Amino acid sequence: MNKIVECVPNFSEGRDQDVIEAIAQAIDQTPGCKLLDVDPGAATHRTVYTFVGEPDAVIEGALAGARVARERIDMRQHSGEHPRFGALDVCPFIPVSNVTMAECAEIAREFGRRAAEELDIPIYLYEAAAQEEYRRKLPDIRQGEYEGLTAKLEDPKWAPDFGPTRFVPEWGATATGARAFLIAYNVNILGTPNQAHRIALNLREAGRGDDQPGRLKEVKGMGWFVDEYNLAQVTVNLTDYKVTAVHELFKAVKEEAAALDVGVAGSEIVGLVPLDALLSAADFYIEKENLFIYEEDQKIRLAVERLGLNSVARFDPQEKIIEYCVAQPPNEPLAGLSVRQFIEEVGARTSAPGGGSVSAAMAALGVGLGAMTAKLTYGVRKFEKLDGIMRSAIPPLHGISGELTGMIDADANAFAEYMEGIGMPKETPEQKKARAAKMEQGLKTAIEVPLKTMKLGDSAWEAMQQAAAHGNPACKSDIEVGARALETGIWGAYKNVCINLEGIKDQAYKTRILSEAEAIAERAKTQCEEILKIVNASGE
Repeated sequence: MNKIVECVPNFSEGRDQDVIEAIAQAIDQTPGCKLLDVDPGAATHRTVYTFVGEPDAVIEGALAGARVARERIDMRQHSGEHPRFGALDVCPFIPVSNVTMAECAEIAREFGRRAAEELDIPIYLYEAAAQEEYRRKLPDIRQGEYEGLTAKLEDPKWAPDFGPTRFVPEWGATATGARAFLIAYNVNILGTPNQAHRIALNLREAGRGDDQPGRLKEVKGMGWFVDEYNLAQVTVNLTDYKVTAVHELFKAVKEEAAALDVGVAGSEIVGLVPLDALLSAADFYIEKENLFIYEEDQKIRLAVERLGLNSVARFDPQEKIIEYCVAQPPNEPLAGLSVRQFIEEVGARTSAPGGGSVSAAMAALGVGLGAMTAKLTYGVRKFEKLDGIMRSAIPPLHGISGELTGMIDADANAFAEYMEGIGMPKETPEQKKARAAKMEQGLKTAIEVPLKTMKLGDSAWEAMQQAAAHGNPACKSDIEVGARALETGIWGAYKNVCINLEGIKDQAYKTRILSEAEAIAERAKTQCEEILKIVNASGE
């Protein structure tokens, strides 16, 4: 899956619609960026933008917005209720999916370096990107605000991390860094705002003061009444949902409300939420209630239902879950074909799709038959005693079959890097060396794709054996075909590994990969035969 980073730049302009729109367009028109929200405030004289993309894209998007701000915002004319010290006041990068906090810190540093060089502005690093502990917190960096920058910049302790140490009056300074994703979350209370606030004080990290800390870490909150809903709410910011999860907060509010004899009527997520926050909630309820749910959309439905996320407004996963908002249609031209079309593509006078793609398809079909066998056993009354076994077999078979399907197109694209190397110039010794290195790396990519197919297929054998030993007898031939198909798919991928290894000059790599591939191929033969024995023994 793609790496997804959220960027939430805060610009010191909340009143001039032309400037607000110009910044939004600059971000939204950056390739690879998707602008999700623009939230201007006239009183604060500040606009918060939210956009997402892959690491390189979000850097470009933030720079695009900063360029407009450099031309259109003049801090000498600025005043507003919100603390600020620069035209682009703060620019945090937030890990959302398949990316670490450390990576986001590096993204912030790269953005800071480039913005300082191109725009000639002072840049401070904060939170996870900070170089010094005393500069980690944003309020410390921004202390004195814009009006105090001249003196601050004269203090060597507060020299910017990037850019000039002189005061830039039209800009001020910018803080950039990496922080955890913040979830704005409200729990509905069938009571008074005072009761909601009492609950919030008991739960939020700050509690009721230094001597009375709250129950939950990384939680800020208060209670209020929403006339529109005719409900009180415990309104919180989960500043790190991996420390205190959405479902943990909801559970704690219900406990506090019960102690006050107050009802809870669902909750709402304000803005967007990462996918894994809801999957974590689903896993909590699955374990708590001993449920068996393995498909993602059903897990999301469970979380939405248990948290009451439809209580005051419709929760649409496609609009509220970040990964769904930015999802692109899978680039799977082969896997997306009909069976007939795929066979015709294989049989066409072209080198791809070839044996590697067919091997991936064979392995996916084999594991799919194992999944089918297990699913046709689970939940059937006469096989009820086997439900526990099927619960352990179905998720891996279901998931591995899907991953193997993705390898159909991955294999067809595996030679792209090698072909790119072939096309490189080879007139000078340096060019020849670069070309050879590119081709070698391209061959390694072409090896590692079918090797991944082998590894995926190899990871399915244990669950395949469970389906064979305990599955619905009516599926006997299906699991046999599945075992043979999986073995053949692994064997085919093995042959692709071997033929591409012939061109590799790195002997250590060659020896290691061949040893690994041979072990998987040999295990496939043994495991397939074992499954056939199990099935036939159970039928005697």
